Amino acid sequence: MTPSLNFVADRPEHPLDVVERLASLNEWAFDRGDEDEISILVSGAWTQYEVAFTWLPDIESLHVGCSFDLKAPPRRRAEVASLIQLINEQMWIGHFDLWSSEDIVMFRHSLVLAGGAQPSDAQCGSIVQAALTACENYYQAFQFVLWAGKNAREALDIAMFETQGHA
Repeated sequence: MTPSLNFVADRPEHPLDVVERLASLNEWAFDRGDEDEISILVSGAWTQYEVAFTWLPDIESLHVGCSFDLKAPPRRRAEVASLIQLINEQMWIGHFDLWSSEDIVMFRHSLVLAGGAQPSDAQCGSIVQAALTACENYYQAFQFVLWAGKNAREALDIAMFETQGHA
C-alpha cells in the first residue's frame, strides 16, 4: 500500500522560524523575504557564504543551499564538474552542484520532516555547520581549478594537503 502524499501536518511552529532564531542568536545578517524562504550571510575564512533555507511544504522538506561568489566560466565548467564529482564521493552529508543556469557552485542538503516532524535548533545548526564546513574545506580546490588552471584531481590534492608539525 502506498502512503498518501496529500497529508498536510499541523505544525506548532514554521520550520523556518527555527532557522531565523539560529541566525539571530549567531548575529548573522538575514532576510526572510518570503514565509517559506530565508537567506543568511555568514563570513568564513575564505569568503562570505549565502546560506538559503527553503521550506517545501509539498514534500515536507527543509532545503538548504550554500553558495559563494564563484562563477564557473564556460571554458572551465567541465573541470569544475569533475571536481564536484570527486568531492561528492567524499561527502556524507549533502552534496555540491553546478547550477548551469547561473554557473555557480552550491552545496545542497535537505532535511525531510514528514508527518509533521519539527526541526530542532540542533538539527538546523548542524545543517548550517555541515554546509559551511564543506564550503570552507573545498573552496580552495574550486579556486585552483578556476584560476590556477589545475585539473580536478590536482586541485583537490593540493587543497586537502595537510601540513604537520610547526615551522
